[in-house]
Amino acid sequence: MAAPTDANPSSSSSIFSLKNSRPPDDTVFYSIFPDSSLTASAAAPEELQSLHLQILNHLTPYTAPYIWQHQPFTLSPSFNPVPHLSGHLRFGDNLEDEWFVVFLLFEISRSFPNLSIRVWDSDGEFLLIECAFHLPKWMNPDTSPNRVFIRRGLLHILSLSHFPTTPDLLDSLKFLISDDHHTQAPETIQSHLSKKIGEYPERAYRNMHRARVIVPVSVAWTLKHEPSFVSLAVEGFYDRDVDSMKDAARMERFLSKGKEEEMVEVVVSMSRAMYAQLVQQKFQAPRVYPMPASRSDVGQYMKAELGMKIACGFEMMYQSRKRNGEEGKGSTWEAFRESLERSGYFQGMLPGSKEYRRLMEKAEEYYRNSSLQSRASEMLSSPVRRIDEILALPHLADDFKVQELPPSDDDSWLYGGEDELNAALQERQKEMELYDLKNKKKQKSKEQQDGDPASTKDLEEYDLGDIAKSMQAFVKKVSSYKGAEVPENRLVYL
Repeated sequence: MAAPTDANPSSSSSIFSLKNSRPPDDTVFYSIFPDSSLTASAAAPEELQSLHLQILNHLTPYTAPYIWQHQPFTLSPSFNPVPHLSGHLRFGDNLEDEWFVVFLLFEISRSFPNLSIRVWDSDGEFLLIECAFHLPKWMNPDTSPNRVFIRRGLLHILSLSHFPTTPDLLDSLKFLISDDHHTQAPETIQSHLSKKIGEYPERAYRNMHRARVIVPVSVAWTLKHEPSFVSLAVEGFYDRDVDSMKDAARMERFLSKGKEEEMVEVVVSMSRAMYAQLVQQKFQAPRVYPMPASRSDVGQYMKAELGMKIACGFEMMYQSRKRNGEEGKGSTWEAFRESLERSGYFQGMLPGSKEYRRLMEKAEEYYRNSSLQSRASEMLSSPVRRIDEILALPHLADDFKVQELPPSDDDSWLYGGEDELNAALQERQKEMELYDLKNKKKQKSKEQQDGDPASTKDLEEYDLGDIAKSMQAFVKKVSSYKGAEVPENRLVYL
């Protein structure tokens, strides 16, 4: 069955294993259900809008200093099958984005206790995948739908004792509201997730990299007004094709004066993934681009080369979107109103009726307030228009020549990642060894009770290397959670 999406959150399909229909790769999805959404309150739309603004205001201190790989964390109201907030975010090569989203969702659940939250990605229930060695034996792709939620800062799993068969989403939500104490996942799972999420938001901020670059004044001016646009430039550079290479060869928008264009030095903040995508790709500067005549000053040349890649990325992104008509509408009122109509916000009210007008007034007020919070998303969906607005403003190279710049961050992490990887593998190895040890103890205890020495045979037929291979196969393909399991007759401690 198809995996549920924001448009169909009530689907009973498996989000633990996506078998037939898959959502976009490298994308995390999330839905937030307030307890009040399960009541027939006539004020539900207004309550949802108020909750939306409260959540955005609460998260702003966490998200403001962060540069997302492709798109920022956003939420949108939806009214089917019940009023809730939902969103999705493409994290691409930057897994830190995905786990930062998880941190934000747990933070929301702690600060707003009367909410139930679901989160999944292109591979399914990745929170459960993270806790693979701590899950109950009964949990598999056929039994997991509508059973896994975040609530009050904890992970909740609706067990078979709660629902012997796959529950409906609304039934699950109602059960959570009535008894969220007995649905809390075992301490081993909570502890494992807490350790992972407890590294954030600091880990997300450490994932940022500042670099001094030399760029055309047009690029510096654009980034001064919209620092998050660096993600679009990196994406344009990294995903370049033959047509966009032709755009970079001309540099008509960001290097209109050719080699006579004034160049300035600025500091650009980006994710480590973005920095790696720029640095690790060889790219010949276009003939029209003013690179240093000599490479004798290695530091200056590296700043110019990195800046050149960013500038070319901007040009390729700008021209490609303009040529292909990819410019989004942004958060225009008309587009917002149409989305409300599609989502069922007006509840079938006739246009012009008293209740319709009341809902419209509330929607207009909400739009004015929320547009301030969603500005980053709007700008990223309409970069061509925004860049044209920025470059139409008076700007000079002198605006950037009097400022003191901090040094570039140390990028030794780019070349020393093997140690971090080995540390992560060793930690996982310890987890597997502990898993194996506990199972052997339980198996031995069972033997003593049953008097069956043959019962150890299956346990001896696999080792940690087999488990590791199984885990690797599981990561490389999307099948079922069984792809990461040890033999069926294993004993799982909980």
